[in-house]
Amino acid sequence: MTLGELIADTESRFAAARLSYGHGTTNPRDEAAFLVLRAMRLPFDADLSRRVAASSAVRVEALVRRRIRERIPVAYLLNEAWLDGERFYVDERVLIPRSHIAFLLGKLGKPKRVLDLCTGSGCLALLAARAFPEADIVASDVSAEALAVAKKNVGKRIRLVRSDLFDALQGERFDLILTNPPYVDSTAMRKLPREYRHEPRLGLAAGADGLALVHRILREAPAHLRPRGRLLCEVGDSRRALQRAYPRLPFEWPHASVLMLRREKMG
Repeated sequence: MTLGELIADTESRFAAARLSYGHGTTNPRDEAAFLVLRAMRLPFDADLSRRVAASSAVRVEALVRRRIRERIPVAYLLNEAWLDGERFYVDERVLIPRSHIAFLLGKLGKPKRVLDLCTGSGCLALLAARAFPEADIVASDVSAEALAVAKKNVGKRIRLVRSDLFDALQGERFDLILTNPPYVDSTAMRKLPREYRHEPRLGLAAGADGLALVHRILREAPAHLRPRGRLLCEVGDSRRALQRAYPRLPFEWPHASVLMLRREKMG
């Protein structure tokens, strides 16, 4: 069997199983290619006409069965996720990287100090370090387990801090605060597909309106922003609730689910 044939067969099985996607892929074809190629440690542009060794086929088959039976996202099965061309170690202690903020970093100038709040796997902190090579980068999270994963990804370039939002960052100010906090409301949490239930609830659930942490972030961020500093916060489907709650705040929307606020507009 060739790589292309194995991917096609896996795609067919995924489609028939009616899986849910959204953890790096959006359809059965891409999910199948991700699982097959990376289970074999092959690049995404591998030659699909090459033959698959029997040992590799056995490994892939075991993973395919788990993906279908247990509804585990491929990223957790492989302990590997990709965001904006970077590979990250992941396991069920952290959300699988997928923040839209990753694709906005190139438009944010040259901040000198950057905070990645609710860092999880450390993915945004690492991408910020790539985008701003001269900047001082701090990454924080309330979860010690998440920070253990982040440490695997960010190395020594980034300072990791355990903090409940800004609690352990008193007196520190930044030119840019990035945050992808929990923002799933209670109704949506009850309806999550099984795949999403493998992710830590701490990184998803955010109260009745999905804004439990966002309210705190908006209230506390001004004290941690330098003059002309900016806050970028992902809010997902809670955008409408946010705009109803803060009709006078001049939100900018560089992405449909990511708000930006400038320090001088925050009061």
